[in-house]
Amino acid sequence: MKLTVDCISTGTLFSLPKSSALAYLLSKANVSFVDLPLEAMLCEQHYLMSAPDYPIAAIAAASDGLDLGEAYWLRADPVHLVLQRDSFCLSEPCPLIVSREHAQAIMLSLNQHFKQDGLTFCLGNSGAWYVHLAKTPEIKTILPAIAQGRNIAHFMPQGEEASRWIAYLNEVQMLLHGHAANESREQMGEIPVNSVWFSGGGLMPAALTTQPTVAVDVMIGYDVFYRALAERVGVPYRKASASLLETITSLLAQSSARLQLTPAQSSDDATFQLLIDALKSRKISRLVMHLSCDEKTLVAEIKPIDFYKFWRKAKSMSEYLV
Repeated sequence: MKLTVDCISTGTLFSLPKSSALAYLLSKANVSFVDLPLEAMLCEQHYLMSAPDYPIAAIAAASDGLDLGEAYWLRADPVHLVLQRDSFCLSEPCPLIVSREHAQAIMLSLNQHFKQDGLTFCLGNSGAWYVHLAKTPEIKTILPAIAQGRNIAHFMPQGEEASRWIAYLNEVQMLLHGHAANESREQMGEIPVNSVWFSGGGLMPAALTTQPTVAVDVMIGYDVFYRALAERVGVPYRKASASLLETITSLLAQSSARLQLTPAQSSDDATFQLLIDALKSRKISRLVMHLSCDEKTLVAEIKPIDFYKFWRKAKSMSEYLV
């Protein structure tokens, strides 16, 4: 079985030493870089073009139980901004997991405040947050994976209406400060939602008439965006299991599959040891791993025979970011 694995970047992941399973796996693989963040690469592989954003929100919302109409859609991920010495950075995880009760309470406040601006915030069946408006805004947004852990001042909306959308973000942050839902979250030991992150804007794209460049028999993921991509190309979709071993075992009858690792799996070096074991036992005949690296995507391709390349030495994960 050929397995394509998509892995989000985390601070934990890139602090792994050269003795880690991931570092060992990469040392045996053929490694290259694509000059696109992971979500953007996924879009292009499924014939979703940027104009100027990739229309991630629209296809996800359509798969998330929402009526798109003719509106322009953006993701409005609930996030937590952390104050550094002289700036704010976007912290992990992104988006935050927010209970439906708290999400609905926050959205009620947002919709009351932004009604006059023509913004409508919506909650999908998956729990994902969106905002839609009738008029296409003159902005370009930045995918959250690029901004995560970095000074957000460099990743604000850009374009002719940038100042308006930055003002919207400031108003969101003021509304969320001291919000009853956040007070309840903090009492339960949860991180407060102190902002949203706009990204993936666009109208619903036309139906796909050609096969994607990365054809697979099945897609497995935890994110509604992956389900939307599977629906777009007519590929069966399964929700990711917490057990990677169970997932790999369930795929053995397939010739090719694409798997989105959960955030917990992406941060656990044991995940990559399982992939090594599956390669060495030939449950996986070829592994293609996509690892999100800020504005780029690391692509590692490996087959069982590559483990005999004993002369290749592992290096720490931080060296891949240089």
